[in-house]
Amino acid sequence: MGKNSADDLIKIVARIQEKSTKNKMENTPGDRKIAKFNNIIQLPLWPEDTRRFPNELLRSALFNARNRKEPRQYFKKAEIAVMFEGHITYQGEELRQDDQIVWLQLIHLARESSLGDAVEFTPHSFCKAIKWPIKNDSYERLRNCLSRMQATALSVYSNRLKRGVSISMIPVFEWQDENQSTLKKYRVQLAPDLIKLFDDVHYTQIIWQQRLSLPTGIATWLHGYYASHREPFPIKLETIKKGSGITTKRPAKVRELIEKALNALINVGFLQSWEIIGDLVHVKRASNL
Repeated sequence: MGKNSADDLIKIVARIQEKSTKNKMENTPGDRKIAKFNNIIQLPLWPEDTRRFPNELLRSALFNARNRKEPRQYFKKAEIAVMFEGHITYQGEELRQDDQIVWLQLIHLARESSLGDAVEFTPHSFCKAIKWPIKNDSYERLRNCLSRMQATALSVYSNRLKRGVSISMIPVFEWQDENQSTLKKYRVQLAPDLIKLFDDVHYTQIIWQQRLSLPTGIATWLHGYYASHREPFPIKLETIKKGSGITTKRPAKVRELIEKALNALINVGFLQSWEIIGDLVHVKRASNL
């Protein structure tokens, strides 16, 4: 490379760096658009006190709200119940709301680097971030969640996705070395194609402390579902049952569980009010975040 060519390259790099610095100063982290430059695919940098998640996944039973005492099933290219125009197929061990909170935190950590790059963290720091007790049982639970999502095949199709999105939720998860000794830091990679489920607008911003304060189950599922609608419309009790994936059969018990979850959403400040008229659930959000 000649001297002039080298000088030109240096000037180009300097301009790119100057523009990047200027953009960081002018835009708030939550407003930064998805970066795609020189094969670098990066999620938007949302604020530390929120998490973001694809709308289609929040409006489905992918991470269901079943009782933790129920044995998990294994699905083979199964159709997952959805509450949007499209469909989801999933292969792997059944996922629940505890898996969702782990994936939420993983995506949060991954937003600071290129998708596909390794994300490293200690089990202590991760469990602390999701408010799980700091003990070996929680570390084992975390490993189980990560391992469960590693052995998956997820396909999402909706009106906005031209060809759908098919990914392994966690392509790489390492927590032991070649001698089977536990690593000080776990290493995880997320699929670059995950970016297609976010683009610039098709995701939901979740208030993290609200999510952490809710009892895991129907309340957390409803929190995500209603958060994905700025002005939630009335939905049937049976639709909530189907969308959350719960298996309770008695209608009276289903209603009782949903009412308890709705009260929990009021207690954390997410809902302003709710009422059930006939079999329709009406809610009013306390915030438009």
